[in-house]
Amino acid sequence: MIPNSCEQFQGPIIPTSVYLHSNTAIMMEIEDTPSATCDLLCQAIIASDELGLNKQLAPQVFTLWMTSPLLELQLKPAHKTYEIRQSWRALIAQYSHASHNRQQRDEPKIMFRRNIFFPQHLEEKIKDQKILELLYEEARHNVLEGRYPCEVAHYIMLGGIQARVELGPYNPQVHSTHYFREEQSKYLPIHVRKSATWTWLPISSKNSAEVRLLEQFKRIPNSATNRKLMKKYLEFCWSLPFYGSAFFEGQIEQPVRGLTSLITYQDIPVLVAINSKGVYIIDDTQCSLLLGLRFDELSWEYARPSKEEDPNCLPCLFIQFMVVENGARVSKILQVFSRQASLMDTLITGFVNQIKKTHSSLTVGTTHTASLPSLTNKLSKLTLATFDEDGHCIGQMGSWSFSY
Repeated sequence: MIPNSCEQFQGPIIPTSVYLHSNTAIMMEIEDTPSATCDLLCQAIIASDELGLNKQLAPQVFTLWMTSPLLELQLKPAHKTYEIRQSWRALIAQYSHASHNRQQRDEPKIMFRRNIFFPQHLEEKIKDQKILELLYEEARHNVLEGRYPCEVAHYIMLGGIQARVELGPYNPQVHSTHYFREEQSKYLPIHVRKSATWTWLPISSKNSAEVRLLEQFKRIPNSATNRKLMKKYLEFCWSLPFYGSAFFEGQIEQPVRGLTSLITYQDIPVLVAINSKGVYIIDDTQCSLLLGLRFDELSWEYARPSKEEDPNCLPCLFIQFMVVENGARVSKILQVFSRQASLMDTLITGFVNQIKKTHSSLTVGTTHTASLPSLTNKLSKLTLATFDEDGHCIGQMGSWSFSY
């Protein structure tokens, strides 16, 4: 319990829980809770002995978020957490895609998490073990939620490291294939795990997730320390271009191929991941990266819904980028529909302004003749409009319609 007795009593004390990704909660009692800012709560958490954090470094690395399955918001230092909580129904009504009944059941948590604006190159230099543990736990959460797309072999590798951290050295009396079959949900995202439909079968194939997870777990030396294992886990996550992103819900049009797909046509739910490097479109069902662009590779535009009174008419974010197609440079535009598009626009603008201040010679948000996407993008899975270098529309898919 963290009391705050620095000031004379001014208002009601409302017990407040702040959660960590380690599935633990810090119980706080802050005087005049309705007026307590995010900055004040962070100071109280960091000053406590419970976490044992470096008091100079931790305020730069972490901050408070208000999160639920429907919406995740990083709070600004002056934000009053109590007021944000009281306004939550209005916020999810504005930004969530969920039904009214689902919105009414939504319960947000205050989370102590990585500050999205903390530079990754500084994070990679951190030696403090307590801070690294919190960063590891957050990275583990994003991996298990499928927010960090990577190869199945990488998921197995990360799951093996996590198992070793949590279970200790391999014990053949306990850590069997059956054990990992039963417990694989703790170590692997859902799209990698063995289908629950077949869990009654007594035999696992040699290529099954649980067998590969066990083999990875067994390969870790008994001498490996948790500190080294967590650092190795983080080092892999640091190599992912979308590490440290804020995530937003959206949807994109599915390319129509033939009459069958036209009849069964549905939008693809996506996660839009945004960090200090760029914007990444992730298929939320397949957990695969569809498109990844650095800020110097894209232009963007936020658009309000054309019929604001129509709840089915969504705001959108247009993302424009250059590619080489049949030997010619053409411009592609992707349209992402989302009630959270304005939040995406605000965050992109913030990062771009930050880049401009740091590198005044870099022009961001315009077309670069020498800059083409460096990631392997799955353009065939996207509904795109195509423009030539003169700005004429030379190809359109889905609901795109242009006149010029």
